[in-house]
Amino acid sequence: MDAVVVDNLCYKYQPSGRQILKNISFKAGQGEIVAVLGLSGCGKSTLGLCLGGIIPHYLGGELTGRVQVHGIEVKDHNVARLALEVGLVFQDPETQLFLPTVEDEIAFAPENLCLPPEEIGKRVYDMINMLGLSDIRQANPNQLSGGQKHLVALGAVLALEPGILVLDEVMAQMDSTSKKKIKDILVNLRLYGKTILIIEHELESLSIADRILVLEDGALIRDGQASEIVADEEFLARQKLMF
Repeated sequence: MDAVVVDNLCYKYQPSGRQILKNISFKAGQGEIVAVLGLSGCGKSTLGLCLGGIIPHYLGGELTGRVQVHGIEVKDHNVARLALEVGLVFQDPETQLFLPTVEDEIAFAPENLCLPPEEIGKRVYDMINMLGLSDIRQANPNQLSGGQKHLVALGAVLALEPGILVLDEVMAQMDSTSKKKIKDILVNLRLYGKTILIIEHELESLSIADRILVLEDGALIRDGQASEIVADEEFLARQKLMF
């Protein structure tokens, strides 16, 4: 079974408004890293919000077509249920961080699942160590750098152990060392069967992708092996995606 199935997805924020996503269809297999590439405003982030159920459950709008994660129809389940399947890390991590310490942020979701204290402690310990957050575990997330905030937000969603991750330009604020760290973490997660969608607009961040989806003005205009698309400089230049 495919981890993600999107079939003929269309979306408008307002019924009378502009079509933001136009007949999007693709699949992502378990353990696959899929990059979603395109210029700002092409619909990349909106697609990510659809996968996690933020659209339509929180933001409303008019959605047609099918979005499934692990065989679950997104529009038929609430966001709390979907969070067990899909972990979203937003472009602005401050929208996800609101507790006084890094440890508190990572423990929050497992605590809300009413997991046993020993299981919560194990998940916090695992995330702290995997992401290299030991030195800042008692720090206030609001006082961290942008890259550190993204790591904390990633730890918070991974603590729920979702099988699918959607990362919305999480490397945009990171230096080269932090980017490499994130890439290494994502490659390791893929080995454990995680399906990862990386929403980006810079080719530099996509070196670990297996496939690339290219969006233009809300439409999926190309879906292919990452190596083939990255090598197609004429196409990338035409789409203004050469950096």
